[in-house]
Amino acid sequence: MSGQTPPAPITNPFEYLQVVLNPDGTLTRNFNSFPCVPPKPNDPQGHTPVLSKDVPINPSNNTWARVFLPGEALDSPSSSNKLPLIVYYHGGGFILLSADMIIFHDSCSELAKTVPAVVVSVDYRRAPEHRLPAAYDDGVEALHLIKTTQEEWLREYADLSNCFLMGSSAGGNIAYHVGLRAAGLVHELAPLKIKGLILHQPFFGGSERSASELRLMNDPVLPPIVSDLMWDLSLPTNGVDRDHEYCNPTVDGGSKELTTIKSVGWKVLVNGCDGDPLIDRQIEMVKLMEGKGIQVVGNFRKGGFHGEEDLDQSKAHVMHMVVKDFIMSSLS
Repeated sequence: MSGQTPPAPITNPFEYLQVVLNPDGTLTRNFNSFPCVPPKPNDPQGHTPVLSKDVPINPSNNTWARVFLPGEALDSPSSSNKLPLIVYYHGGGFILLSADMIIFHDSCSELAKTVPAVVVSVDYRRAPEHRLPAAYDDGVEALHLIKTTQEEWLREYADLSNCFLMGSSAGGNIAYHVGLRAAGLVHELAPLKIKGLILHQPFFGGSERSASELRLMNDPVLPPIVSDLMWDLSLPTNGVDRDHEYCNPTVDGGSKELTTIKSVGWKVLVNGCDGDPLIDRQIEMVKLMEGKGIQVVGNFRKGGFHGEEDLDQSKAHVMHMVVKDFIMSSLS
């Protein structure tokens, strides 16, 4: 609105993120904007449209997942009515947040209801205590768990042959890199069959600033100074920069595994908006995949900001409808 004073540029990313880097390399996190909420595995009164429960992935790494099941699935438990499976990786710049925080709990609940689908939201290890590729390792391990689990909701209600990997922000980056690995594990992961990737505002970067990063240097949500810190705390410590493949997927013409994604026939959806400093990275990703012959859809809109759907339910619903249409068009 005209007349409003714009917020002061962010100059201290540690203060903005409410984190302190300790001498031993660990991070003290004081970020408490989003409360954690418990799962709701039972609903005797029938008032909860989506049930949820937590299941362990690897107790030694303290990794786990929250499973979301639309209540309507309980009304028609038959093999012919199984729901698509979405494996979801949350955002947080690899260093913050967890799958039980209310923003992700509510978003996954709404996603499960809208599609409808069984959603498995993975809680992975965070950097800098566990730098990349730890989150990718955890993401792949979650797929092996789903393949072998006897967990009732996944066995009875999820169609493992119609699986999609999805992530937002850093979770979009994780979904991409887990997808690169999983494309080469098609037989090993059976009967789990991945049909596509859904990358919502995926978190990528590079050593050189993109045009959108330069345009939004003083972005009040995710300016490059904040992204830089997240990468500094997340990338391996052996002298790599932001042109490492974990950060910049276009380096050296992209991963060789992209040809595998093409050969297995996966489809890819990339969502973004031009109010996000990362949009040029996301558009580059779409062009890279198109050049490799991958079936990719770029869904980019005007305005908005990074993480908008986490804070605005109406925008989240629009995004979930786009995801629903993509999934339904990809099902066998």
